[in-house]
Amino acid sequence: MLEKHSESEVHVDKVEQGPTSSIAFGLERLGLIAVRAPIVSCIVLLALIVGAVFGIYRIKIDDSLSQLFRSDSREFRQYEEVTKKFPAEEFDVLVVVEGKTLLERNNLEKLRDFVTDLQLVEGTRGLVSLFSARQAPAPGKLPAALFPAELPEGAAYDKFIETVKNNEIIRGKLLSEDGTLALIVLSLDPEVVGSNKLTKTVGDIRALMKEDLGDTGLNVQLSGVPVMQLEIRNAVERDGLTYNILGILAGCIIAIIFFRKISFMIAAAFPPMIAILLALGALGWANFNLNMFLNVMTPLIMVISFSDSMQLTFAARDRLIAGQDKFTAFKNAVLVVGPACVLTHGTAGISFIALQFSDSDLIRKFGEAGLAATIIALVAVLSLVPVFGVLFVRNEKVFAVKFQGADAGVQALRNFCYWIAVRMVGRPGLFSLIAVLFVGGLGVIYANLEPRYRLADQVPDKRQAVAASDRLDAKLTGANPVNVLIVFPKGESLYSPQTLQTIAEVHATVEKAAGVGNVWSLETLRRWLAEKAGSADVATLKEYVSVIPEHLVRRFIDAEQDAVVVAGRVPDKDSSQLLPIVDKLDAELDAVRKKHPGYEVAVTGLAAIAARNSANMIEKLNRGLTVEFALVAIFIGLAFRSWVVMLACILPGIFPVVMSGTVLWAMGEGLQFASVVALTVSFGLGLSATIHFLNRLRLENKPGVGSALAVERATVLVGPALILTTVVLACGLVVTVFSDLPSLRLFGWLSAFSMVMALVADLFILRPTAMWLINLHDRLQGTDKPAI
Repeated sequence: MLEKHSESEVHVDKVEQGPTSSIAFGLERLGLIAVRAPIVSCIVLLALIVGAVFGIYRIKIDDSLSQLFRSDSREFRQYEEVTKKFPAEEFDVLVVVEGKTLLERNNLEKLRDFVTDLQLVEGTRGLVSLFSARQAPAPGKLPAALFPAELPEGAAYDKFIETVKNNEIIRGKLLSEDGTLALIVLSLDPEVVGSNKLTKTVGDIRALMKEDLGDTGLNVQLSGVPVMQLEIRNAVERDGLTYNILGILAGCIIAIIFFRKISFMIAAAFPPMIAILLALGALGWANFNLNMFLNVMTPLIMVISFSDSMQLTFAARDRLIAGQDKFTAFKNAVLVVGPACVLTHGTAGISFIALQFSDSDLIRKFGEAGLAATIIALVAVLSLVPVFGVLFVRNEKVFAVKFQGADAGVQALRNFCYWIAVRMVGRPGLFSLIAVLFVGGLGVIYANLEPRYRLADQVPDKRQAVAASDRLDAKLTGANPVNVLIVFPKGESLYSPQTLQTIAEVHATVEKAAGVGNVWSLETLRRWLAEKAGSADVATLKEYVSVIPEHLVRRFIDAEQDAVVVAGRVPDKDSSQLLPIVDKLDAELDAVRKKHPGYEVAVTGLAAIAARNSANMIEKLNRGLTVEFALVAIFIGLAFRSWVVMLACILPGIFPVVMSGTVLWAMGEGLQFASVVALTVSFGLGLSATIHFLNRLRLENKPGVGSALAVERATVLVGPALILTTVVLACGLVVTVFSDLPSLRLFGWLSAFSMVMALVADLFILRPTAMWLINLHDRLQGTDKPAI
């Protein structure tokens, strides 16, 4: 049957043969404006590119660890209030020193020298370490340092080390119980953390680590929010360059292999590249910040635009081979394929609009940026493909003669597509039933996926910060803060009996909470004074607080002395494991709230915010994806003005999502932010193949033409371009596996897998489903009126 599809019959479509109404309401004709004056269009394009370059330089990086949970919720506003009143945690570099010989005399001397040198690093505000510990104060005297200027030797040194290991202030907090791990907390100036100076400061710290401790045999690593932010910042910058280069190379290589002409490669690959440049420039001028999600905007723009540029180029190429001149060929390509391009960008836009229902400012911004990029990509592709085709394609008559009988690569793809189409339309009812049962089974598995979230997923896992945090999790109960904020009622002071009693009870509750350790507060100091100095009176407490450095006091008492924090630490576990700990702690604090009415007692901190909000936010995103299925199906059905199309696109649209979810389930993974966003966006982008096929089927499904023949012809015409674009799109997305950020790696490979599954659905589900629905339509209508 394939021999019936001669080159001229398969490749040439006169626009007037198709339906008179456009599924894009004529918006595809935007692509014909620029081609009327290609030289002038290129001059305008050059000016836009120059502006875009300046816009890209305006893009800043948002490396905040709390960015994902940034919202207008009460919990996040409370968290922001705590970080303003007690900002230390946001600016703490955690130096983790570990080794079995840590407390040997020589190593301890070098460690003290290292701590001294750290205080001289530019940008340092203060430092807390085991050397900060003090002896019990004698009456009327300032407390002496726990570590003497000259360390004892021999048996006296061994006795001294036992004293150090048993010191209540540092044991389990700054020194592990077994004495093999020490934590040094280095507070940086906020101005340094928020600027490019952070790179130099962290570099200076690393240089001192090597210089002072390089020959001790101790393992020294850095963690803490500033280090994590720096690693995120570096990873985002590095990943952006990687995605641009590899994504562009993939598109160019595949285009040149199959088109075998530089001019067609330019027409197919350059518009997506320019779309990337223009979109990023526009985002820069609109003051968008680059972050963990916006960093994938480059491959996403490539995905959005390359699919349609390939379809347009293929269509124009077929017309050139059939003998049309280049102006007519590219004009007809826009008029025939352009409506599907508009519709594919429309479905992608709906996917990004769906993200606006998230509680996260970060995800909403990603949706806004994606929607803007989608519009820019549509205009760029519709305008630039015909412009570049007209300018760069030469000697079209010679080209037509050369390729009419020698187009082995494309013909091989057509043969493959025809082979599939014949088998799919042979028994459409059976294959449709199998598809329904298969997709339904996968849907059940997908529905059982649980939300998952870890703070470490935002941080490069191939760098020091995560490894250092893991050691703190193992030795000092964790690196992630869970704070209890206590705000005093009016009329109560910091040192009033009621306030001190409230702090003591909250501290005791946090200490007893399962899973929370390393608890610090004003009560820690009060207890130590009561035990060591034998005095718990307010005067002694005030005196001791007054001699502590300001930056240390601000860790648990705010500047106005109307609020304090009881700080604890938890390991970096999955949110499903942290949430019970946070909820139980909050419930146990109800007794304190009832006993001390007027005192506001709230559990907060980044770990608490993540545990409480992540599952809810992921579930909302997942529900939004379900709503998107229906909205996109209705949108496509209305555009085609056909209930057959609306029903036909449902199964192929759902299949990539539930199949990807099944893979996550098989890997023991749950639904993370990155995976839900990837599936949401991939659903809209994956429908590109479906829309292009249905648009082609619409043109082929004429009165007097059998539905089976129409499906076969549509498959042969659009199939090769769909296969090639899927390969390019998957390559453009899978480059994210080179990222150091776990969330971006997950986003990349899952999106690429979804795109491949979308092609599988288009070839093996859409064909028989569409065929069966067309037959059903014909039986119900009893007429020869086309179903599509």
